[in-house]
Amino acid sequence: MGDSKEAGAESPPAGAAARGGLSLLSQGESEEPSAQGSALFLGGNEVKSRAVVKYSSAPPRTAFARLEEKTDLKLPPANWLRESAKLGPAGTTILGNSKKSKPFSSFGMAYDFIDSVGNDVDVVSDSENIKKLLKIPYSKSHVSMAVHRIGRTLLLDELDIQELFMRSSQTGDWTWLKEFYQRLIDQKWQRKKKSKEHWYQKAILSKFLYYSINGDGAAQPVPSAAEQQGPSSSHQATDSDGASWPAPFEMPSSVSEDPSASSQGLKNDFVRNILWTFEDIHMLVGSNMPIFGGGRYPAVSLRLRDNNKPINVLTGIDYWLDNLICNVPELVMCFHVNGIVQKYEMIKTEEIPNLENSNFSTKVIKDIAQNILSFLKSNCTKEGHTYWLFKASGSDIVKLYDLTTLCEETEDKYQNPFTMPVAILLYKVACNMMMKKNQNKKHYGTIRTLLLNCVKLLDKSRHPQIIASANYMLSELFQLDEPKKEESSESPLNENSDESYSEEEEELADSDENGSYGTGSDPSDDNKAVAIIKSVGELSVPEKYKSIHQIRPSCTFPVCHDTEERCRLVLSYVLEGLKSVDSSIKKESDLPAADPNTPIPLKYEDESTRGGPEGLEKQMALFLDKMGSLQKGNYSSQSGMIPGSWQHKMKLQLILKSSKAYYVLSDAAMSLQKYGRALRYIKLALQSHDTYCCLCTNMLSEVLLFLSQYLTLCGDIQLMLAQNANNRAAHLEEFNYQTKEDQEILHSLHRESPCQGFAWATDLSTDLESQLSVSCKCYEAANEILQFSDLKSQNPEHYVQVLKRMGNIRNEIGVFYMNQAAALQSERVVSKSVSTAEQQLWKKSFSCFEKGIHNFESIDDATNAALLLCNTGRLMRICAQAHCGAGDEFKREFSPEEGLYYNKAVDYYLKALRSLGTRDIHPAVWDSVNWELSTTYFTMATLQQDYAPLSRKAQEQIEKEVSEAMMKSLKHCDVDSVSARQPLCQYRAATIHHRLASMYHSCLRNQVGDEHLRKQHRVLADLHYSKAVKLFQLLKDAPCELLRVQLERVAFAEFQMTSQNSNVGKLKTLSGALDIMVRTKHAFQLIRKELVEEFDQPKSDESAPAADPSPGLSREEVIKLLSIFESRLSFLLLQSIKLLSSTKKKTSNTEEDVVLKTNKQIYSQLLRATANRNSTLLERIDVLIQLLDQLARGGSGGQ
Repeated sequence: MGDSKEAGAESPPAGAAARGGLSLLSQGESEEPSAQGSALFLGGNEVKSRAVVKYSSAPPRTAFARLEEKTDLKLPPANWLRESAKLGPAGTTILGNSKKSKPFSSFGMAYDFIDSVGNDVDVVSDSENIKKLLKIPYSKSHVSMAVHRIGRTLLLDELDIQELFMRSSQTGDWTWLKEFYQRLIDQKWQRKKKSKEHWYQKAILSKFLYYSINGDGAAQPVPSAAEQQGPSSSHQATDSDGASWPAPFEMPSSVSEDPSASSQGLKNDFVRNILWTFEDIHMLVGSNMPIFGGGRYPAVSLRLRDNNKPINVLTGIDYWLDNLICNVPELVMCFHVNGIVQKYEMIKTEEIPNLENSNFSTKVIKDIAQNILSFLKSNCTKEGHTYWLFKASGSDIVKLYDLTTLCEETEDKYQNPFTMPVAILLYKVACNMMMKKNQNKKHYGTIRTLLLNCVKLLDKSRHPQIIASANYMLSELFQLDEPKKEESSESPLNENSDESYSEEEEELADSDENGSYGTGSDPSDDNKAVAIIKSVGELSVPEKYKSIHQIRPSCTFPVCHDTEERCRLVLSYVLEGLKSVDSSIKKESDLPAADPNTPIPLKYEDESTRGGPEGLEKQMALFLDKMGSLQKGNYSSQSGMIPGSWQHKMKLQLILKSSKAYYVLSDAAMSLQKYGRALRYIKLALQSHDTYCCLCTNMLSEVLLFLSQYLTLCGDIQLMLAQNANNRAAHLEEFNYQTKEDQEILHSLHRESPCQGFAWATDLSTDLESQLSVSCKCYEAANEILQFSDLKSQNPEHYVQVLKRMGNIRNEIGVFYMNQAAALQSERVVSKSVSTAEQQLWKKSFSCFEKGIHNFESIDDATNAALLLCNTGRLMRICAQAHCGAGDEFKREFSPEEGLYYNKAVDYYLKALRSLGTRDIHPAVWDSVNWELSTTYFTMATLQQDYAPLSRKAQEQIEKEVSEAMMKSLKHCDVDSVSARQPLCQYRAATIHHRLASMYHSCLRNQVGDEHLRKQHRVLADLHYSKAVKLFQLLKDAPCELLRVQLERVAFAEFQMTSQNSNVGKLKTLSGALDIMVRTKHAFQLIRKELVEEFDQPKSDESAPAADPSPGLSREEVIKLLSIFESRLSFLLLQSIKLLSSTKKKTSNTEEDVVLKTNKQIYSQLLRATANRNSTLLERIDVLIQLLDQLARGGSGGQ
């Protein structure tokens, strides 16, 4: 077939155009009738054989022409040596016109069937090599083969020593092997010439095959314009098409330009590629055997035999294996004597092992195959190494050498011509697996090993593209956006993740069965051999070399114990890739030299520290202009890279990968609260991204999304740094630290760009306001980026997160300005007027809150919007407080400005409640807003009551407004719900009732005239006093307030008594007042308890403070209230005694006599107690409690 097929031999089988214009056969489809294979039963021993034709360039089979007896094969037919599609290369190779087997034939097949390599197939080789190996125990001829391991696959190629050494004398290649061969194996090496008989037999066979294709002049030679085409040209077309990867996945140009590539024969020259399963061994085999068919013989192989020479075992094995490999059921043998045809004989494939003089056991052949494979698998352990399997002619000893190790001992370790094809194959297999990585992540370890071995084989200076690409793929294996990927699903993880490709790994199985070093005749020979088969006879012993180390998956993926370790690994590969790209770019001399060990000085002045937040505005404007220009695809590179070149594509991918890795590192540091480190990493991520932007000619929306995420994280970090100012020194130290690896990556970035596009976002400021502003600008920039393209709708979750953060930071800044305003207000003592600085701070704070509310409302976040509305209400209250002034307290009045701001505060709190809707949405926020609203109403009412604006409003109007505000405050004060705030609510409600009662009491005292109104006020005052008492009694920490309310009630009773005329009425009122006095006993008990605790506390140093949340009693207030209480009790008792005494004279009542007697006793004791000035506070309280007990028993309260 020849040239036309070779031109496209590099094309992969799936989906590619057919080679030589013939269609490819998919797996399971075949030109043979039984493509699915067959099990043959031979002599009672079952040997399983299954052959599937993966590719065939042969034309449809035709019947062979049966030659007449006496045909003279010495005479050439008319079509002799004309190229024939029916014979394929068989016609010409038989005469030796082409090389019988190229040294890289297995690589050609491996390139075409890359899916099979490293995974499903054990062996890839020419069928001739397979046959030669399986005949080792029967044959005395020499065996010389190169063995390479790719994953679990072995590639076998004939290593024709004669041919190679002839070449070495001309080209200088392989000289080291020639010297080694002569030194250790055959000192008197010389080229052996083939006999005349050999050439005679070849010529007769060739003529016979040409006669057998009907002698019809045969096919015309197919012109081959593409014959001269380089071997890798089709790779570039096919590998890049449809690949989601950039340039690295194309066949590197450094290979395609290699002039020796075509001479190395990296082509698939076989007519057929067959997936042959022999027992449990899976082989990808190349075969050129002509197959004939037609008539009753659908597929036969044709052989020519000399009638005078019986078939021997070697020939029988040859024929049998050829038929098994090609799945041909029958063999047609043509016998001749001295070139004259005698007869034809047809033999079934399964009968070949039983032919006379050619008896052999198929079971033994199976054992030989398994033993050889096990021997090779056990000893060819290093991927990328070239092993040499050698058996000298007539020898029984088979030796295996590691040529790579031998070659490394020479001056130029890259002199091994197999190095490049092996490296490319490792790379291609890894690429192929990488394409499917999402389908099968368990192969990550395998891909990593393949790539590391590929990189190890190549010279960095000669093959920068493959090395850069391999390093990029290595970095891609580590998923940065997922948790951990270290769990390998292939096998348990071992400690040494590099064991599979380490130079120091154990080279020989710990077993006598695999041969040993010390059994050879020549000790120096043994020291060079990796392994030895002491006798070929051993290969026939079943399971003699059963492999105890199958080619190991060798693919344990490295255990990354944390995110940082995983990212550091990624960055190490990225750095190696960047170095390869940078080393290959011309114009190196034009660049300023930089020492990667020295940090690069940043030649810019940070405006954010100079002008605070205002400086950021300019920076942001510049940034947004740049982002707009990116959409138009502006390109600028300082190193002079050509857009579209492999360096350009590769560097873009590597830089993007580094930015992702730094982003993940920053995120991890953030979660560990290492904010300085997080800022350093996000700075590197943004510097990487800035360089990417400079190089990129067409910005992808995915990359813009990354930038938005980076800026969002940067905003988070700046906010956390602002909130953790107390640890600033440690954060600064972490921020300034830099590893050598980071410096080198930054050096590579600086070759393309100054990397200052995001300097405004990544500065570590010492000013809180500046940090908050930078954080806000980061979020704003992240949001702006989402507006550029349709990213907002494509990534709704991220958009919501950005807006949430914008709302949050604006709240933070608003609170910051609000607190500053409050601080200024507290410092302002003399001046009554509000300063301009305060007003500016209010405006800034209000603006921030307003924007934040808008952010939250745009994403329907009612809860956070309510919180910001609540903060705006608080700001309004601060504004109101600022207007209260600090002048003369006696002239102080509640001003209109205060009223205005308090009403605005109320509006914002009510908006917050409307935003929440119901308490169920967020009970805690709802309760908080309710409390603040209640407080606002209460404060308004209190200020109006205490500083009544009588100059502007009538007393009645003020009282009405106070009453309304107090009732509204009460409405929003939840006293019933059990919560941490319940005691506060109860205290607030009690205070409101107390104040209202006091107000109505005061109105009653000062009012004259309208009796109906007076009665109404009297009822309201009494109602509110009783409610206040009830609520104060629920509290354990407000005894003074309870006492004060009770005293006011007594005063209220006294005031009522003054307007009464009858003694009975007065006595009744007095009795009620004394009853109120009796009920104050609870308040005195609480006061006494607290006083006792205060006295006891210093005695025990270890005792904890009282659990009571009250701040402690005011002794002065207690003494004051106690004095008032004593005087009022004394007054009431005296009035009671007077009234009872006067009524006793008129009427006699036993019960009244008892009360009178009791009251007199109590009054007497009270007078004595108050007269004693030496009594302590505690003693005075004890006396009062005792007296109140007597009063209660005396029954005064009963009247």
